[in-house]
Amino acid sequence: MKLVRYGEAGREKPGLVASDGSIRDLSGKIRDIDAEALSSGFSALRGLDPSSLPAVPAGTRLGCPVARVGHFIAVGLNYADHAAEAGQPIPAEPILFSKAPSCIVGPNDDVIIPKGSGKTDWEIEIAIVIGRRASYVGADEALSHVAGYTVCNDVSEREFQLERSGQWMKGKGCPTFGPLGPWLVTPDEIPDVQNLAMWLDVNGERMQTGNTNTMIFDCAQIVSYCSQFMTLEPGDVITTGTPPGVGLGMKPPRYLKPGDVVTLGIEKLGEQRQNIKAFQA
Repeated sequence: MKLVRYGEAGREKPGLVASDGSIRDLSGKIRDIDAEALSSGFSALRGLDPSSLPAVPAGTRLGCPVARVGHFIAVGLNYADHAAEAGQPIPAEPILFSKAPSCIVGPNDDVIIPKGSGKTDWEIEIAIVIGRRASYVGADEALSHVAGYTVCNDVSEREFQLERSGQWMKGKGCPTFGPLGPWLVTPDEIPDVQNLAMWLDVNGERMQTGNTNTMIFDCAQIVSYCSQFMTLEPGDVITTGTPPGVGLGMKPPRYLKPGDVVTLGIEKLGEQRQNIKAFQA
């Protein structure tokens, strides 16, 4: 299934993407795409005929496809070629940090350059959505705890992240820095999550081209690793790192400015589009 949440920000309703690409209203079947629905494996939707559901008007805003994300975890330097462009060694273990759940927005919502920022950057990533509690799970069983996958733009402010000392999270959790969506795609729709093409453009110019098959630590390893240090709960999201082509790695570096348009996508997971706007008090 491809699941969405649609409508006004903060008042989204659950929806299902039909085979013809239309969105169908699920609010008569489930309360939301939340921890309860995720942990049930969407049992209430099994055998459902999308044509029996009310259609959602085309062009309706899409929100984050997961309601009330609890923990928004991120993995750094998880593509060998990205580590090289950043001048960093390949990590021996996954590098973990947090993005503030308050930074999450819909896939096509505006991204706001933070107050005082001069180095706002882009990162196309595949994100894992947890569907079943995971604690001390092995890699061989880790993917059974996954409800699905979605697209993430791990927007990053490099000065805040790298030049202001301390934790990376200072440059990772600013408002609007976590576009997720358009869809939550269940694992049965994805034959091999470790072989998905991914791309990102700025103003129509290709910046990032990659594939999940070049991840240093794959999705199963990441879920297992995280579960050794924390309990993962239904609705938690783990975004898994980016391929090369970020603005930081260019010579000279290139960063986002007001008026830019970022488009990005991952094979089978859909596409995002964000207008970049200046901070306004």
